[in-house]
This record gives sequence, structure tokens and C-alpha cells, in this order.
Amino acid sequence: MIFPPLDPDRLEARRRRFRAIPVRVLAPNLVTLLSLCAGLTAIRLAVEGRLEWALGAIVFAAILDGVDGRLARLLKGASKFGAELDSLADFVNFGVVPGLILYFWGLNELRGAGWIAALVFAICMSLRLARFNVMADDPNKPIWAGNFFTGVPAPAGAIIVMLPIYLNLLGTPKLSYLAFVYTLFVSFLLVSTLPVFSGKRIGKRVPPEMVLPIFVVVVLFVALLVSYPWEVLTIGTVLYLAALPLGWFSYRNHKRKDAAATSPSQTSPAGPPETSSPPVAPNLQGSGSGERPERLN
Repeated sequence: MIFPPLDPDRLEARRRRFRAIPVRVLAPNLVTLLSLCAGLTAIRLAVEGRLEWALGAIVFAAILDGVDGRLARLLKGASKFGAELDSLADFVNFGVVPGLILYFWGLNELRGAGWIAALVFAICMSLRLARFNVMADDPNKPIWAGNFFTGVPAPAGAIIVMLPIYLNLLGTPKLSYLAFVYTLFVSFLLVSTLPVFSGKRIGKRVPPEMVLPIFVVVVLFVALLVSYPWEVLTIGTVLYLAALPLGWFSYRNHKRKDAAATSPSQTSPAGPPETSSPPVAPNLQGSGSGERPERLN
């Protein structure tokens, strides 16, 4: 029969496939979309020559990027769709937009070389995000390795790569050649294997006596960032770059302790010799069910 009769039960079963999505799953995705809107708006502001507002939009997008992941874990609303959307927004906000802002600011004076620096930064950012997505599913990674990123994270890379613009807004001369070299240096940090503190394990539990001091520190930081944005961003960038070797030393110590803890367990004390048994030929054909031999698995 070419045109079978309408089956209402089949339509009802098809409708049941699309279940209602909880609001706790939508909330982190809305925050991610807001950060993407901030990054795209930064491009428009940079084209119009309003670099101060463009930099503010990037900082706002970085703050939202730190909020959406924690909000998803807090509400238990993490999803595969949200992870892919967050990765796409990170590439646009922290890879494409900072490169364009640097190019509109001063790298365009170098013509082709300036565009190559912006292009390399965006490509390195995409490679860094792709590597992060692959390494996130590694089951053999130790627990302590969750305290470290491999390479500079995307939001931090976007903030620190615009250090030449911060210095120029503070009154220093525009040095396009140094900005070119510095952009390539930050691009290398993105794709490097340098262990960097992640901070994901910090802030899950706060002692009662530290609640009020934390409130005061956060309010003070926000007030300084709003009142003296370029000074705060410059000092923060310099301190962040100076603290990168500390993450490497800490990672090496953790790895050394892990190796020292596993080495004694691999050496067993000498015992009575076991009786040798005749060798058994391995069953390479597998069982009758067609499964792979356990040795190959």
C-alpha cells in the first residue's frame, strides 16, 4: 500500500519523544548566549573606534563564561548541547574578537604581518579549545590533575593578550612591533602543555569566618575595576604571567608524589616460589558469542 491509513497511536508515540526541558538546563545556556552577545558587540565597538567599551565587553564576557559553567554544576543542568555552545562562544569571544580588536587598534599598521598575528591567535585559541574538549573525557587522568589546565585557558588568554592596549590607554606609546611579538607569545601559551592552575576546586565550601572578608574583597575588587580599569587589568595581567611558573612547579610536585605512591605498590615482597603450570594456548578466536578476547580488550 502506497498511502497507509493514518495511525493515531503512532503520532502519539512520536510526540512523546520530545520531552519538556527543565528550566535548570536552559539557565546556563542563556548565560552563555549573553556572553556571546557581549563578544559580538565588542566587534562593533572596536570597528567604531570605541576600544574602551570593546575591552569592557570582553571582560564582561569572560565573567559570564566563568558563571555559566558553575551555574550548570550548581543546578545540575549540564548537557552536551550546553558544552558545545560554550565551546563555540569561547572561540568567538576569546579567539576571534581579541584578535580583531588588536588588529583595529595597532596591528593594522604592520599590514600583512599584523593580520597574521591576529590570525595565529584565533587559530591557536581554536586548537586549545579542541584539545580541552578531547582531554575532558580522559578516564585515566588522576584526580589532582583536575586542578590544572593544559595551557593558558581561553578567557585568561583573551584578557592577557590585550596588555599592549591597556598600556597604551595608560599613556605609553603604541608599539605595534612589540604587540606583534607579544601576541605570538600568548598564542604559544594557549597551545603549550604548560600546567596552569584551574581554580575549579576552589570555592565549593567557604568557612563561616571567611564569608564577610570574601564579600569585602569582591566588592573592593569590583570597585577598583570600575574606577581604575586599565591599571587593574595591567597589574592583573603581569601578576598572572609571573605566576605561571608556580603552576608548573606544583604540577611537577604532584606528579612526583603520585609516582612515589604507585612505585611501592608495584613491588611485591618475595614469597615462596609458585609451582609452574603448563602453558595454555591463548584463545584468539573468542567465545562462541562473537565477543573480543579479554586480552585484546
